[in-house]
Amino acid sequence: MKLDVLRNYMPVITLTTMILIVGLVTPEFLTIQTLLVLASDTATLFVMAMGVTFLIMLGGIDLSIQSIASFSSVIVALCLPYLGYTSFFIAVIICFIVGLISGTIHVKLNIPSFIATLAVGGIASGTALILSDAQAITMMENERSYIKWITGSNVGIPNEVIIGIIVLIVGITLQRYTKFGRLSQAIGAGEPAAFASGINVNYHKIIACGLSGGFAGFAGVILSGRLTSGSPTLATGLLLPSIAAVIIGGTAITGGVGSILRTLIGALIISVVRIGMTFMGINIFAHQAVFGLVLILAVALTIDRTKIPIIK
Repeated sequence: MKLDVLRNYMPVITLTTMILIVGLVTPEFLTIQTLLVLASDTATLFVMAMGVTFLIMLGGIDLSIQSIASFSSVIVALCLPYLGYTSFFIAVIICFIVGLISGTIHVKLNIPSFIATLAVGGIASGTALILSDAQAITMMENERSYIKWITGSNVGIPNEVIIGIIVLIVGITLQRYTKFGRLSQAIGAGEPAAFASGINVNYHKIIACGLSGGFAGFAGVILSGRLTSGSPTLATGLLLPSIAAVIIGGTAITGGVGSILRTLIGALIISVVRIGMTFMGINIFAHQAVFGLVLILAVALTIDRTKIPIIK
């Protein structure tokens, strides 16, 4: 019992400990300016991670989010000169549909989610390469007024942080106060029992994939605003940190356990690790290796081995 309680609070304890350690080693880390940068960096990662949280709670996974985010940035960069603010909505809707396609392939063809999403991610990546002619598309000076809602600030708080807070509220509402959110955890905890009780499991899986794609698309919109460009490789390097954020936050890779708030804590841990390593002068190329090691540890601590009799 005590071990379960400790496990529930472990992400918060880890985050607090890491902030204190990095702050002691490099005191400038704890300045308001640095913490605002930390929060801004976390916002994009959290948006992407939040989308895939629902699918992981169901016991699935989405390996297309990195490709979809990059695809979204290309759509924004191409459409912005002609459609203005509408470009952002179009990008998110298209990415939501791409996610629905992944979910449909997953449930209708009875293909594992990691295969279905990996394949659809490849299609999205290839399409982005074709549309962009395999080049970055830079936003012109007169187009940058459209992205001030991303790059600007209010009362000293970056808009990215405000966007992250709004997304957090939306995510918590979806998880706690909608039938979809409540049943997602029930399905993840016991899919056969959910089928037997009359829950439309396939519908929930398709919608979860759609949400994952949609939020990945929104993350791509934010990235395109931050970097004032769209590129078929813009979100490269975000897949591993996004999934790691979900698992480190305490959402079990086998499903049934997790929450949006935990994903936020996981995303903050990833950001503290990344920025902390930068402050300590650790080679940037070592970051992915560290995230990989952290992910292995997090999965080892959260996986429900009763759901996987044989580890393959």
